[in-house]
Amino acid sequence: MNRSDAEILWEAASVLARDAAKVSRARGRARPDLPPLLFFTDPDRTPRPWETAARLPAGSGVVFRHFGRAGALETAQRLRDATLDRGGRLLIGLDAALAEAVGADGVHLPERALHQAGALAMARRDWIITGTAHSRAMLETPGLDALVVSPVFPAGGASADRPALGLDIFGDWVEAAPCPVYALGGINGANALSLVSSGACGIAGVSAIQAAFSPV
Repeated sequence: MNRSDAEILWEAASVLARDAAKVSRARGRARPDLPPLLFFTDPDRTPRPWETAARLPAGSGVVFRHFGRAGALETAQRLRDATLDRGGRLLIGLDAALAEAVGADGVHLPERALHQAGALAMARRDWIITGTAHSRAMLETPGLDALVVSPVFPAGGASADRPALGLDIFGDWVEAAPCPVYALGGINGANALSLVSSGACGIAGVSAIQAAFSPV
């Protein structure tokens, strides 16, 4: 019997998280509450993200990115409820005030805002602070609990115009990074297991995760 994309994505993410946790403990930088799977929302591509969040495996994470669209507070609260029901984590993209308002678990920073990581980490030591990196130079950003490196494979959305790193370069970046690294960009059921030996701490995605875990 063929396995579903949902099963493959979760298996790959879980193996990555387990193996990365061993490495992190050895390096003295372990953070036990990083979710193996991160669902990134997008107002255009994921218009009802709470439906996907409610079906994610227990312990998964959601990164809510509202990009200034109306209804952000309502959507964030729905996602907070869904992630709490699933024992998951909710990070708010860029908007620390919204994260405070809904009791989120932290903030995710786009590459252009990585300079905020240090101050956020000092102000909210209980938060998870993650950030996106599209260039090797940004790997050394202080204050981050984890990086999301993109695109690993050819991707759509905002990464459509960026060349894919490929597994070899991605693995080099993971090794060079001072914190755990998630893989993002073009990941699906057909290629997720190829990441298992990359050193990543988990998998992140938008459309592929929504397609795998959304209601039929």
